[in-house]
Amino acid sequence: MRRPLVKPWRIALPLALALAAGPAWGQAGEDWTGLGKAVALEISARQFDKVAARFDETMAAVLPAATLAATWDRLLAQVGAFGGVTATRQQEAQGYHLVFVTCRFAKATLDVKIAFDARQRVAGLFFVPTQAQAPAQAQPPAQGQPPAQAQAPAQAQPAWAPPEYARSGVFHERAVTVGASPWELPGTLSLPNGPGPFPAVVLVHGSGPEDQDETIGPNRPFKDLAWGLASRGIAVLRYDKRTLRYGSRLRLDSGSFTVREETVDDARAAVALAAMQPEIDRRRIFVLGHSLGGTLAPRIARGDPRVAGLVLMGGGARPLAKVLVEQVRYVAGLGPGGATAGEAQIRGMERAAREIEDPALTPTTMIDVLGTSIAGSYFLDLRAYHPAPAAAELAIPVLVLQAARDYQVTMADFEEWKAALARSPRATFKLYPGLYHLFMPSSTAGAGLGTPADYQRPAHVAAPVIDDVARWIAASAR
Repeated sequence: MRRPLVKPWRIALPLALALAAGPAWGQAGEDWTGLGKAVALEISARQFDKVAARFDETMAAVLPAATLAATWDRLLAQVGAFGGVTATRQQEAQGYHLVFVTCRFAKATLDVKIAFDARQRVAGLFFVPTQAQAPAQAQPPAQGQPPAQAQAPAQAQPAWAPPEYARSGVFHERAVTVGASPWELPGTLSLPNGPGPFPAVVLVHGSGPEDQDETIGPNRPFKDLAWGLASRGIAVLRYDKRTLRYGSRLRLDSGSFTVREETVDDARAAVALAAMQPEIDRRRIFVLGHSLGGTLAPRIARGDPRVAGLVLMGGGARPLAKVLVEQVRYVAGLGPGGATAGEAQIRGMERAAREIEDPALTPTTMIDVLGTSIAGSYFLDLRAYHPAPAAAELAIPVLVLQAARDYQVTMADFEEWKAALARSPRATFKLYPGLYHLFMPSSTAGAGLGTPADYQRPAHVAAPVIDDVARWIAASAR
């Protein structure tokens, strides 16, 4: 099984625009594809120290040369000997230069996907099936049709396979469009078979440019949730995030970009779309937010009577600046030499945190967060929003889910939610001891917090999470 080498630049900052507002571009004449090809060839030539010297601080902390060498050897054992570079291509993605170096191996063809920041440092590294050979994904049958037989793809990593708790014969899916011009977003509505009307859940993503499955490495937590809940008689609406579909059109440095444009407006549009579907009971529409989506769920529901309740999965409740510093310290401490080796990155994050909390911060002030330039308008908006008290003001049921091994949104956030909602008879809290931020089992040894390596292990959202959400919705929707 392929184990992609992934630096957590998409997921290490659950409340920040990890990619949605990237650093300024480098010089237009820079040969990014040539630089990417050079990195890929250095890896193939086992020049791991040379490759590691190109890493940014976070990559250097979580992926030293020795780990890169071991990962490369595991990959070769699975896909065979390296046979050369066959093609290169590049694209711009929210302040990063993404270079895809298509490489031929004895048993597969893979893309080495490399993210460069504006300083030409490697900020992310992946081994993925080449776009031309992307495996077909298992799909539920159309209503009344027999299930299709899933076939194993020829690539190094198998296609996403449904979790055991999904029963494809009891639901179907159809494509939908969330929102209106100029921000139409493709989505999928998973519907139980039958006339309905069914209770429904709208899924709201974490930070960064997420697709409708919230794909992270080999995992697709939103697809797990959609298929799991639809198998239990609950309709689910999921959609691509605006920053994924329209990142190049968004003015992220304009001094007016906030979480409203990133998340809130489209989530409310999704709720409105769900309420228009004849198979859905408009009195029983719930919002399930994960990570940043959980943080913003109370804001999405505020003033919208169509939202019947909230499910907060790993939603942050504490001030953003504090959480960012904690995350950087923790991840830096995992590398060789502990936190000492990541002191420069920690100091940089502490400096950014002071700027975020500065009373003199203006909407047009640009703040460097780990090499990502983000406008002050984004932080000012979040500074004025207090998610746990906002949830307590709502007269709807709230389910708060926390993964005990989550190093991104920790037990400290869970305690914030519990304290704010302590007097609410409609609040429910669930803690999952063995799970990390994606609500999947942590593969990290020991009983402490998980690590970025968890995101590289194929898994599914744990069945108890699906069961708890389904039972809670059924009880709340009566």
